[in-house]
Amino acid sequence: METSAARDFSIDTDEAGFERDVLEESGRRPVVVDFWAPWCGPCRTLGPALERLAEEDAGRWRLAKVNVDENPRLAARYRVQGIPAVKAFRDGKVIDQFVGALPPAHLRAFLDRFVPGPADEAVEEGKACEAAGRLEEARAAYERALSLRQRHGEALLGLARLELAAGDAEAAERHLDLILPDDAERHAAAIARLRLQLHGAGDLQAAEKRAAAAPDDLEAQLALGRALAAAGQHERALETLLGVVRRSPRVGPGEEARQAMVEIFGAIGARSELADRYREKLAAELYR
Repeated sequence: METSAARDFSIDTDEAGFERDVLEESGRRPVVVDFWAPWCGPCRTLGPALERLAEEDAGRWRLAKVNVDENPRLAARYRVQGIPAVKAFRDGKVIDQFVGALPPAHLRAFLDRFVPGPADEAVEEGKACEAAGRLEEARAAYERALSLRQRHGEALLGLARLELAAGDAEAAERHLDLILPDDAERHAAAIARLRLQLHGAGDLQAAEKRAAAAPDDLEAQLALGRALAAAGQHERALETLLGVVRRSPRVGPGEEARQAMVEIFGAIGARSELADRYREKLAAELYR
């Protein structure tokens, strides 16, 4: 039983308590599970190092230690083939892992990928200020996050939103381009939505008039598709862009329209019904 706050930072768990100690707890904060055994030399180095970090971070994450000799079914369930094996859980799922003993600096870098720190707290402050319309305070908070952790994905995303709202599409694009691949994958839908707004920025009404006046002008139709996407009219945008692809597959405006459709798929959810439907239509035009 946990008897103190310090004990809660680092606990021993087993098959009976794993659901409560790890899977349920990981819905509240990250849980790092150390699969170890008493006879394992590297385990005797790694375990204390993880315990020190857990105490330093004072509850921002929990360390749960599993003796694989005493809990072989847990080790098998999580495919532990070598020890020490460390697996990080969030919302009941493994989100990161490594095998072997790492030096303290590498352990800290591992934790920084998923444990909220001062930079993440600054981002949360920035988002709250942004939602309240205090945009200068939001900017300051996002910039503070970047001073604490360079190329923090959510901070760059927040600054891109602010630049776009201020009408500086070039600066917004620069911030998006700085987002690292792992963060870009995590925030793919939000990035895609911003890029749609960047590429479709302008007057939707004017784009509609221009496209209606020149139905054979593919550039005008492309601009309309982008403007519709930026306005959140995704189905109309996809249908308009598909028409451009149909008349100019793989080159010029048609290729740009294809890329715009892919951005919309990312923004609305790559496996959504609308994305699936128009992905099939796009493939039919490209490969007929």
